[in-house]
Amino acid sequence: MIQGSERQRCHACGFIHWRNPGIGAAVVVFNDVGELLMVRRGPHATRSGLWSIPAGFVDYGEDVRDAAARELLEETGLVADIGEVVFVASNFHDPEKLTVGIWFAGSVTGGSLAAGDDADDAGWFALDDLPPLAFTTDESFLRSLGG
Repeated sequence: MIQGSERQRCHACGFIHWRNPGIGAAVVVFNDVGELLMVRRGPHATRSGLWSIPAGFVDYGEDVRDAAARELLEETGLVADIGEVVFVASNFHDPEKLTVGIWFAGSVTGGSLAAGDDADDAGWFALDDLPPLAFTTDESFLRSLGG
């Protein structure tokens, strides 16, 4: 037990392995009529067939806002300005790969809507008519909007 948690420690040199969560970045985009941009998870993605706010992992050494913009472009074909943080949550949906997610407001500046990367569909949805969601953290974000 080290600092209140079970941790791996090398008995020979004393090195402690600090297991840290990964970081995910999501972009929340609404169109002119208030619909939310969402992507359907493709056949090789976690929770295939369900929908999520466009998001993905931050690469080592990558700025979190750059990662958000990259993931949005990869999954939707849209380019956006990345704005303020609108939500932060710990993600426990995969116990083998814990993450911390950061949801940013986004404003589309270019591109054409087309699903890509690990998404097989993308579309706009009214908040009162959302498709089945992949992640409870997206549900938590949406509840934070009062919906």
